[in-house]
Amino acid sequence: MRVCVIGAGLSGLAAAHALAGRGVDFVCLERAADVGGIWRQPGAGERGPGYESLHLNTAKQLTGYADFPMPDDVPLYPGHREVAAYLRSFAEWAGLLSRIELRTEVRTARQGADGRWTVTSRDARGVVRRRRFDHVIVASGYHSEPALPEQLPQGADSFAGTILHSMDYRDGSDFAGQRVVVVGMGPSGVDIAADVSRYAERTLLSVRRGLHVCPKQLFGISVDLIADAPWFTRMSFEEQRRYVEQALLVARGRLSDYGLPEPDHPIFSSAVTLSDEILSLIRHGSVTPKPVIASLDGNTVSFADGTSAEADAIVYCTGFRTTYPYLPSGGPIGARGAVELYKRVVPADRRGLYFLGLIRPLGSITRLVEEQARWVARVVLGETALPPADVMREEIDAYLTDIEARYGNTGSASIQVDVAPYLRELREEYESREVYALQGA
Repeated sequence: MRVCVIGAGLSGLAAAHALAGRGVDFVCLERAADVGGIWRQPGAGERGPGYESLHLNTAKQLTGYADFPMPDDVPLYPGHREVAAYLRSFAEWAGLLSRIELRTEVRTARQGADGRWTVTSRDARGVVRRRRFDHVIVASGYHSEPALPEQLPQGADSFAGTILHSMDYRDGSDFAGQRVVVVGMGPSGVDIAADVSRYAERTLLSVRRGLHVCPKQLFGISVDLIADAPWFTRMSFEEQRRYVEQALLVARGRLSDYGLPEPDHPIFSSAVTLSDEILSLIRHGSVTPKPVIASLDGNTVSFADGTSAEADAIVYCTGFRTTYPYLPSGGPIGARGAVELYKRVVPADRRGLYFLGLIRPLGSITRLVEEQARWVARVVLGETALPPADVMREEIDAYLTDIEARYGNTGSASIQVDVAPYLRELREEYESREVYALQGA
């Protein structure tokens, strides 16, 4: 029984470790020159979603693997070089390197009539191989294709400066002495605005919609450690929401006090932006908030509030499209633009295909990915059975209905999960499906 794992970042290594620990025969294909995913890209000078100022926003205690904690001398929120070194040391410790083929790009993965998968790959020498597998685990992440706005501002063709996506951003020093507009207030937007402000003549932050900005620590405790505390997890969802909203009001006040739009939704009804820097930099005048860009003309950027400013560069931090060009078209993205996976892992109509790490938790992802990997290993070994396709579709539809009720859409929000409930769901799932398998259903 052979398994192909695609990707050797945090999720791919978790999958490889789970399979190796259960004695499953597998190979892991990684197109980069080493393991580590987006965390090694900045240090290697490669194009990707990583940048020089990239660092963890989650505490190292919850971000390291359960069997291999991060070293004591690593800071609470390590930078990309330290995370990349940790992932490499984990692969060495777990004995995974001999099972990983580096500089090997997956070209296609297709399922045959017998249910098995043919994976075509190409290595650094240009050698093409076609191999057959019973199972394929996709762990290559979802930061793959830059997503610029569907329509750039009027006059974009006439802009005399540089327009780029965060995928092509490397370091703030590249913009020394320039006037820069950063678009977007998600994690990369506030990171890049903070980084640019250290070098640029002026840094503007263009914000379309108000988002909840949360410091990495409240009451001196990392917020994901708070979210993991028993006293917090015992609260109802509404109690948790009220607690965090009150804590944020005490810690930072209202966002409108900083010139930012107030969120039009309660917390936990959209992604939360974690940053210890951006609000302080706004207060110190290093970053100036602006509304959405209305038009461009030469070096002039006009904003929706009627103000304008001269700019030499615009950096769009507007996210990514989730694409897997080597898979059959469509999956795992459904007609509604949402990710459609049973338990956020399995497509209902593709047996033997699994997605690890295609989730966005409010907290560290590592424990969730490890639990996903353990569950998939049990499925591969036949210790637990997947339900029929129609049952999986019902679960997917129910999940997306809940997502729409909470977040107002089922697009990018379809990968959102809450840490503690999702962990319980996965554990209950493989326990209940184990009984299902033993009963011969």
